[in-house]
Amino acid sequence: MVVFPNCKINLGLHVLNKRADGFHDLSTVFYPIALNDSLEIIRVNDEINTNKDGNTPIVFSQSGLPIEGDASNNLCIKAYHLLKDAYPNQVPNIAMHLHKTIPMGAGLGGGSSDGAFALMALNEVFHLGLSKEQLIAYALKLGSDCPFFIMNTPCIAGGRGELLNPITLDLSAYQFVLINPNIHIGTGWAFSNVTPKLPTIPIEEIIHQPITSWKELLINDFEAPAIEHYPNIGTIKKYLYDCGAIYSSMTGSGSTVFGIFKRGEVPTIQLDKSYFTFISE
Repeated sequence: MVVFPNCKINLGLHVLNKRADGFHDLSTVFYPIALNDSLEIIRVNDEINTNKDGNTPIVFSQSGLPIEGDASNNLCIKAYHLLKDAYPNQVPNIAMHLHKTIPMGAGLGGGSSDGAFALMALNEVFHLGLSKEQLIAYALKLGSDCPFFIMNTPCIAGGRGELLNPITLDLSAYQFVLINPNIHIGTGWAFSNVTPKLPTIPIEEIIHQPITSWKELLINDFEAPAIEHYPNIGTIKKYLYDCGAIYSSMTGSGSTVFGIFKRGEVPTIQLDKSYFTFISE
């Protein structure tokens, strides 16, 4: 089976407070974007799919953008082990290949999407019969953003990002330009540079106002400190507005910046070729 995990952007993001458990309560709107990785899952024979210790029932390979760190920390592998542990007789040994297109550490949720899509694919291909609610519960074990990709529809998110309320938000009359300047912003750094506070106007009120009002009202709390430390992020945002974007913002904890344009009015983007640029259909 081959699936195509997509990314998301944040339309506004407020860090409300720091909780006793060390996490932060957030308020944001998750919006899915059709920039996709690809993930293939194949059942293999036991004797082919065993490591030297004889205890790893998965072979994992990767192509496309390089993934830093130990492969065992990949959320696709963790998703597999969650279901393998819960359903040892129904989830067999597999080979899994991930082709990365979505930049990492970019505020796009690519890793979270990969993990969530792995859960859904394994559920389908091995006929586990898990409901959406059960898949969301497993996804939350992988990370706070993962449950969104099980739903994969515009949502107002609260808590750590796992409390999801689907909303009607149709932006089909617009196109999105995503630009990533190849800056990796750590989540820990991002939170350490934000002072939690309640917004003057809740995001759930702003998001239903005309998109032309968003420039003045819809704010990502991570953006200002990120621009101060990484001025290229601010340069990209200004460039998108100069190109005619109706709204532009950094997404998540950064560093990707997106611009929203009227459909058919996206200009030719002329930026440093080292930047990753995506234009939605």
